[in-house]
Amino acid sequence: MADTSSKSKLATFVNRLFKPRTETGQKSKRQFENVRQDEKAFTSIDRGTSQVPLDKITGSVGRYHDFDAQFKPKSIGSSERLASITKAMKKGRALPPISLYQIKDDYYILDGHHRFTAAKNLGLTHIKACILELLPSKETLENRLYIERTEFRDRFDLTYPLELTELGQFHHIVHQIEAHQNWLEQNQKQAVSQSHAAADWYKTIYLPLKALIEKSGLVKSFKKRTVDDLYLYISVHQWQSGKKRRYGIGIDKLIPRNMEEFRQKMAEYSEQKYPEMRREIMAFILINVEGRHEDKILDKLMAIDEVREVHSVNGAIDIIIRVRLMRDLLSSDAELISQFMQTTIRQWNGIISTQTLLPGVSRIKDDDQS
Repeated sequence: MADTSSKSKLATFVNRLFKPRTETGQKSKRQFENVRQDEKAFTSIDRGTSQVPLDKITGSVGRYHDFDAQFKPKSIGSSERLASITKAMKKGRALPPISLYQIKDDYYILDGHHRFTAAKNLGLTHIKACILELLPSKETLENRLYIERTEFRDRFDLTYPLELTELGQFHHIVHQIEAHQNWLEQNQKQAVSQSHAAADWYKTIYLPLKALIEKSGLVKSFKKRTVDDLYLYISVHQWQSGKKRRYGIGIDKLIPRNMEEFRQKMAEYSEQKYPEMRREIMAFILINVEGRHEDKILDKLMAIDEVREVHSVNGAIDIIIRVRLMRDLLSSDAELISQFMQTTIRQWNGIISTQTLLPGVSRIKDDDQS
């Protein structure tokens, strides 16, 4: 039995030794070629040199024979070279940038495998790289959106593109940048380049409004939409179209109707102290219940964080509660309360009917101090 096992192991070793080379590196090269063919990515643009996240580098198109799937060197000489480069990196020596092909959000190493592996082993997150981007031309919605984002970014020389999910919307952003360019030229009484105006728009208008939207948590309510989609919706309705919004009671208090007034207002805040795009609302809910369920319902009401007071009463109504909810400035009070009721109270057994009262003008006396 032992002899049979030993023969099996020997056969496996021999097969591996003389097996034709279909190495992981070759698979990596095929992967790149497959992606390139699938995306029809043949038109190239030199993106120059920049820092690239290591986790975005997914494959190799260069010396794939010398490295495995984890970019570890296969030969002793290659390992020695890796050790030398790692030592140089530890000492902070400047090394040439690696060379990458880019297809959308993925990068493939053309040259610099040792430098990439050394950076990864040292726990670095980015590496300096010369990038040649191959633009996808396959007719898909994703690719068309990608090309629109890329063209917008290149036109205004911006570092980061906006992630819009609908085609043909970037002209609204272009309008904002051009309007801001005119405003800057009038105020500075000198010509302002398009790229300078775009950079100023990005820093003083786009980023502050984006921060407000992120703080509000709005994007959670809009599935498959991005923060930039919401930026577009708010800014266009507020500053360009002059149309009435479906949402937005109270948003004018934070975001003036004029884009430059908004810029001025945001300049008064530090980055950490932008105003909140949320506010508290209070409501009273009148509930009729089946008697046998009342005690259980009272306990369940007390367990809800948003419920601040619970009162069992005698009369036409069985229970009165006061709830406190936080809403963003794009939602309506009625929407928020309806959502709260549908996901909690109206789901319970024993609920006969509910009625919601929203306070108008409220006057509250201070507690007596005597």
